[in-house]
Amino acid sequence: MERFITLNEQLDTATFYGVNNQNILCLKNQHPDVRVVARGYQLKVSGAEEAMQRFEHSLRLCEDFCIRHNVLGEQQILQLIHGEHPQGFQQDNLILHGVNGKHILARSKNQQRLVEEYEDCDMLFAVGPAGSGKTYTAIALAVRALKNREVKRIILSRPAVEAGEKLGFLPGDMKDKIDPYLQPLYDALQDMIPGAKLTEYMERGVIQIAPLAFMRGRTLSDAVVILDEAQNTTRAQLKMFLTRLGIGGKMIVTGDLTQIDLPSSEKSGLRDAIERLGKIRGVAVVTFNEKDIVRHPLVSRIVKAYENKETTTDPKTE
Repeated sequence: MERFITLNEQLDTATFYGVNNQNILCLKNQHPDVRVVARGYQLKVSGAEEAMQRFEHSLRLCEDFCIRHNVLGEQQILQLIHGEHPQGFQQDNLILHGVNGKHILARSKNQQRLVEEYEDCDMLFAVGPAGSGKTYTAIALAVRALKNREVKRIILSRPAVEAGEKLGFLPGDMKDKIDPYLQPLYDALQDMIPGAKLTEYMERGVIQIAPLAFMRGRTLSDAVVILDEAQNTTRAQLKMFLTRLGIGGKMIVTGDLTQIDLPSSEKSGLRDAIERLGKIRGVAVVTFNEKDIVRHPLVSRIVKAYENKETTTDPKTE
């Protein structure tokens, strides 16, 4: 007898099969009564019905582990087959496992608070200094929701506000001009989703990265929608964005109110939105500070120095 088994499309097959197909060979060695031919997302299995059922059960255990943790090796396969739980990945502040099993963690009190508020609220504002992990944590929550099939899409956006540079002088077409503004979002995704799978998701529109202007007129349902650098939105722009939220969707808006690149006459839409919406049920505001900064230790001291300078009067301006 023979049957065909189709793997979950969320799976990264390169990670699942292993280098030189070592993982699938390990699985076959644990089930010597079946023959297996694997190609892409489909496996042809032949043998007695009971033996094939046992093989598929083991396969699904490994498949689920690989989807959740982006890693799979011989030791983990053996532990899963024998009813054990692979050690070393259960942590209270774990959000998900990234590429090569990298632990994506909530590494500070306010990062953990953002994770907790995400469970209860459909709209979150994460505000704080550079390097505090606002955007990274938000994207990790979105990737986890996608892997767990809580949503169908991730949509990431940024306003293309010129911070000293001029878009017109950048080379290439509009996509080439905009991509530098979106690079931090690509960087975070590459930590969390294997390269081939990330490319596939982007080609299929499962993950979309676009400037804020491209959000107009859309209804964003069954998606985690993240707006980064929202301090550089106007009131009208942010109102337009927030009203895109559809059924089954969640929004996370991040920004740093000390790095506003708008004209001095224009009030930040992020500041306005927090003042208007901060106390509405279903909306949460998480404020990060220099204690949350997880970059080089010097970054925290730089942020603090600028904050201290801005809260005192410069005698040269008097």
